[in-house]
Amino acid sequence: MTIDDFLDQDTEWLKGTGPSANIVMSSRTRLARNIDKMPFSNRANKQQLEDVLNMAEDAVRRSGFLKNALFIRLKNLSEVDRVFLVERHLMSPEHAKNAEYKALIVDPKEIVSIMVNEEDHLRIQVMQSGLNLTECWRIIDEIDTELSKTLPFAFSAKWGYLTACPTNAGTGLRGSTMLHLPALVFTGQIGKILQAIAKLGMNIRGLYGEGTEAMGNIFQVSNQISMGITEEDVIDNIERITNQLISREDATRKMLLTKNKEGLVDRVSRAFGTLKSAHIINSNETVTLLSAIRLGVDLGLIKNMDRRTVNELFLLTQPAHLQKREGKLLNANDRDVKRADIVKERLK
Repeated sequence: MTIDDFLDQDTEWLKGTGPSANIVMSSRTRLARNIDKMPFSNRANKQQLEDVLNMAEDAVRRSGFLKNALFIRLKNLSEVDRVFLVERHLMSPEHAKNAEYKALIVDPKEIVSIMVNEEDHLRIQVMQSGLNLTECWRIIDEIDTELSKTLPFAFSAKWGYLTACPTNAGTGLRGSTMLHLPALVFTGQIGKILQAIAKLGMNIRGLYGEGTEAMGNIFQVSNQISMGITEEDVIDNIERITNQLISREDATRKMLLTKNKEGLVDRVSRAFGTLKSAHIINSNETVTLLSAIRLGVDLGLIKNMDRRTVNELFLLTQPAHLQKREGKLLNANDRDVKRADIVKERLK
């Protein structure tokens, strides 16, 4: 299997299944781990970084859980391939840069991915569709336990797992949910809600994580700290905040249907009409319009279309996916034309 095979399968966050999948697109857990007595990635020399790569590859080969996973050295990939993996949420935008001594480990179902030599030596990630944080934690805990038998992780009895960034120390666990919150955005409530969430010790980020914008009314909510708190508390806190957001978004959707259905139908219809008729369209506009269509599908305002089809378009219309499907580099104008063609074809 190669990364080209991912083009013909659904990545986990596209499936549109699982609890509260109409609002929660995906759940994710991530563990930061470092090799004992080895400098952090930003302090290590070239030989030490290469040693980490070799140790990680050996651990994967010995792993029962990851025995079928791809071990991908990023230096062997084109820039388009690296961005392609970022678009699929398999690695961070930061990991795609300066690729010489970095790797990505991915299981064939794209549920598990491990960044090697990002900010930490290992960033282990598990993703599930819908609100499934507990299942994500179960899987990642099993992988962590297995890898720890082969890799000596840096650990302090006082500070817990040692990480390059102090906010990740302790458990090293970050949990997150990716939520589609168009009703809260349309009604102008989202700003105050996100401010309130931040005061509760949560991070709010955009579609592709840290430093990215909340395109398409999609937000990621995650914990800020992982020290002085148990893994179970991390999961419980994120689930509690996520359930509150689900309740607010759901109530607002029902209010819009009751008090402003005409305006809601108009917004959804205009989005659908634009995407079905556009001959050229950029990525940001596409994601914004798809957000309205996804809401229309979830509320039954658009018939004969399912959530999965809309979710797929969020991904297939991204720049690297367009170029991978075409098998060649495309300039911005050509991508905008091809994007419009794909959307029209899928919305027939």
